[in-house]
Amino acid sequence: MSGQSNATPVIAVPDASPRLYNHDLAPVAPAGRTWGVFSIFAMWMSDVHSVGGYTFAASLFFLGLTGWEVLLAMTVGIIAVYFLMNLIGRPSLKYGTPFPVVARIAFGVMGANIAAGLRGIVGIVWYGVQTYFASKAVQVLVLTFYPGAEAWTHSSFAGLSALGWASFLFMWLFQLLIFLNGMETIRKFIDFCGPVVYIVMFALAIWIVAQTGVSSLSLQLSPRAEGSALGHMANAAMLIVAYFAALLLNFGDFSRFAKDERAMKIGNFLGLPINFIVFAIITVIVTAGTVKVFGEAVMDPVGIVERIGNPIVVALGSITFIVATMGINIVANFVSPAYDISNLYPEKIDFRLGGLITSILSVIVCPWIFVSSPQAITIFVSIFGAALGPMFGIMVADYYLVKRQHIVLNDLYTLSPKGSLHFENGWNGRALMALAGSAAVSIGLSLAGAYGVIANVGDWGWLIGASLGALSYMVLMRGREAPAPSEAVA
Repeated sequence: MSGQSNATPVIAVPDASPRLYNHDLAPVAPAGRTWGVFSIFAMWMSDVHSVGGYTFAASLFFLGLTGWEVLLAMTVGIIAVYFLMNLIGRPSLKYGTPFPVVARIAFGVMGANIAAGLRGIVGIVWYGVQTYFASKAVQVLVLTFYPGAEAWTHSSFAGLSALGWASFLFMWLFQLLIFLNGMETIRKFIDFCGPVVYIVMFALAIWIVAQTGVSSLSLQLSPRAEGSALGHMANAAMLIVAYFAALLLNFGDFSRFAKDERAMKIGNFLGLPINFIVFAIITVIVTAGTVKVFGEAVMDPVGIVERIGNPIVVALGSITFIVATMGINIVANFVSPAYDISNLYPEKIDFRLGGLITSILSVIVCPWIFVSSPQAITIFVSIFGAALGPMFGIMVADYYLVKRQHIVLNDLYTLSPKGSLHFENGWNGRALMALAGSAAVSIGLSLAGAYGVIANVGDWGWLIGASLGALSYMVLMRGREAPAPSEAVA
């Protein structure tokens, strides 16, 4: 076992290549597996309990379905996510390795940089976007208590006012400081984030019910949609799967720290099916109540507390949802790019430096300009998001059907031509061909649908891409033998 002071204990890999190995990419040792049921559960609370998660959950009840139809579709979708997360999390749990290292199993020890790079780009852009959204709540908070700061909103530099820049950089620095303290600090932070949002959400629900009475609440927030109810329910279920598409790739960045498979599975069950459905029900109770209280459905929780008008309520609500947004940002958009960037150059870039680079790049992409253009968002999601499904399909098919869950651990960190994951100079051309072909189809369908050329496949794009990736990879890898099994790191 080797490691750095105050760092996660890891297992030393003999003769590991410096181009593939550093302390943060090494397998986590048993002593470093400190995430129990609650920590996994809290991670999912942090992922769901955000302003974006609130808006997404509320939007499901505007699909023109009855409340029970939405709940049934939601249950099917989130249970599917639960099983898919267990599938993608198991290799990292078994071997203690993060997503970019697990990607080496299918794509080769060097080819994994392609998969990690694509996931890293998605994370960096959304990290900047979420930081910008949280900074808007900071700006509301400042203006609530210091109205004179309104004078700082008139100037503009690179698309942001002086107050906008101050708010954004405050959020940027605050998140970075948490991140630079390492994964144990991140675990403690997200242990706090998710539960505290429930306190505010329950308080909002109680306040709404006190204002409107139980009889005014409804689980159906829009008129009945035309067409097949079953079709709309299937679309809603796939919408939920697509919402978790990013973490369906890199959940292993967290499952590697789980104490055991029981902790991962129970934590996932509490955090996904149970937590998601409870949070959605509370969300729709609050949203339905705002129709009577404010005369319209308010789907922004910060907007609700702002309308209540009490400065203390505004402060508590805004701070809570700022913290919540930080939680999902670190979980979904910060940890993954840090590992992905470290994987590009392990000799010089560790987890913390990868996080710093992620932070800097998230400013360079100017997320406030990006979100102001719906067309830019559509193109970005279509091109990069559509590649996430094929990657998932390829990795799962490879690990469970081609490799049969048998991996030589040392081969994840060697450039020796004798290594079972060396393929062609470190690149598995078959996996890259499967990724390119299935992603091209997925992206093409997504773009054609978005611009009205064909019927919009919507969020079925993830399933189409994952299925195509898995099937094409299986065909291309036919006849390849699995490596001899190695001892599991557990």
